[in-house]
Amino acid sequence: CGLACWRCRWLLPLLLGLAIIMGIIALAGRGWLESESEPYVQQASLWESCTRGEEDLNWNCESLMDYGWGRAAAATYLVGFVILVICFALAVIAFSIEILRFNFVRGIGGLLFVVAAFQIIGLVIYPVKFTEDIPLTGDNMFSWAYGFGWASTVVVIGCAFFFCCLPNWEDEVLGNIKPTGYYSSPERAPYLN
Repeated sequence: CGLACWRCRWLLPLLLGLAIIMGIIALAGRGWLESESEPYVQQASLWESCTRGEEDLNWNCESLMDYGWGRAAAATYLVGFVILVICFALAVIAFSIEILRFNFVRGIGGLLFVVAAFQIIGLVIYPVKFTEDIPLTGDNMFSWAYGFGWASTVVVIGCAFFFCCLPNWEDEVLGNIKPTGYYSSPERAPYLN
């Protein structure tokens, strides 16, 4: 499917939807930080940190919202996520109308850069301050939910570039350019006579 394919206009909103799904997994997942090997004694989400003894089956959880950095990391990632959902809705609206407003699409791209900035701030604050303020037990790693947060951010950055550059190919996307053939005029090819 080339750039001139009008049906392919739904690829960008689809990618934004994928970024939203990954963002939901990151927001809800308990795998931001986990013990690397047995005994599994530590796990954390964006919202809380949980530990347990080697023989204990119950997790003892502490809210990260008691820390200023915990509130800052959660707030910045959540604000970025909310703006991402708004951008998704705007993209669906923009690509649904027959007369696509390309300046509107470029504005969505600008908002997506704001989303990426907020998400990156949250994703950087979290590990730096977590390892400073929370005592870690055993070998730990930043795990799958944290990875989904970064994956969402990478998709958002890619979509932001595409949304900002899309107006440069307005005629191709809208199908306003006639297909080019391999016709040459007699003046250019005298040997054809």
